[in-house]
Amino acid sequence: MPTSSSIIDGAAVLAAAPAVAAKPRLGARRARRRETLADLGMMGPALFLVVGLIIIPIFIAIYLSFTNWDGFTLPAKLVGARNYIHLVQDPAVIRAAGVTLLITVIGAVACNVLGLGLAILLNRNTRLNSFLRVLVFYPYVVGPVILGFLWSSILGTNGAVNSLLNSMKLESLPFLSDPTWAMTTLIAVIVWSSFGVNVVLYLAGLQTVPDSLIEAATIDGATPWQTFWQVKLPLLAPTVTLNVVLTVIGLLRVFELILALTKGGPAGTTQSFVYSILTSSFQNYQLGYGAAQSIVLMIVIVIVTVGITLARRRSEQAVAA
Repeated sequence: MPTSSSIIDGAAVLAAAPAVAAKPRLGARRARRRETLADLGMMGPALFLVVGLIIIPIFIAIYLSFTNWDGFTLPAKLVGARNYIHLVQDPAVIRAAGVTLLITVIGAVACNVLGLGLAILLNRNTRLNSFLRVLVFYPYVVGPVILGFLWSSILGTNGAVNSLLNSMKLESLPFLSDPTWAMTTLIAVIVWSSFGVNVVLYLAGLQTVPDSLIEAATIDGATPWQTFWQVKLPLLAPTVTLNVVLTVIGLLRVFELILALTKGGPAGTTQSFVYSILTSSFQNYQLGYGAAQSIVLMIVIVIVTVGITLARRRSEQAVAA
């Protein structure tokens, strides 16, 4: 029969049990809190840069897009949606949007087709292929302004090519003075300067294709073309999506090369949307109008990027089904 002292000791143990169980839980909470603080401390610099250089400027641009600010007069006067209404009615902006669309569509297709084709040709690890990879990628490393001035000195009215033609008593070619020639030249130079990164990314994607699958397809009698379409290309789908997204975003924002090569001419026929934004903002002193154009471009880039990504996911789900 338990004595009164044992009963008292048992009650004390039972009373202390919740406190003993609470200590590990309290320690775990403190550990999680320390981990959270450590994570925030490591993320702090990146978050500061993102907020300071991206988030805040976006909100400032949104505010300015509803004003008529000229860059000097303060405070900026709110004008509502006038800038956006003027934007869809401005012939120069509409023409610049058309030029950007043409450059983006043709450039994206050309960069990815050429990039994938050259990546397949240069996929073998040889000294010649290593040299050719560097040669193809080199224009992407050089600044677009430098490339623009370089090709302007080569294809300009008094450039190297026309000087050579004149010395041979042949007629000069209007590479940069005729609207059709200028657009063709511009797109060709943009593709030449951009598709090197596509080659590198496709080469990286091809390295992930297992050799066993290619050997199995060859044993089954598949031709190289069938092997590419049925084995390599499906496995390269994520790389293709990445290349298309990066190429489209880059072409939608193209500006420096146009500035150095054609300066938007002749008569504004090669003026891109970003060129129009900077012209409105800093040449015509219409920063509110330029901000409205930049917001529209940002929305278009987001829609295109999300649309391409969702289209790839749906195609993958359809194939899996």
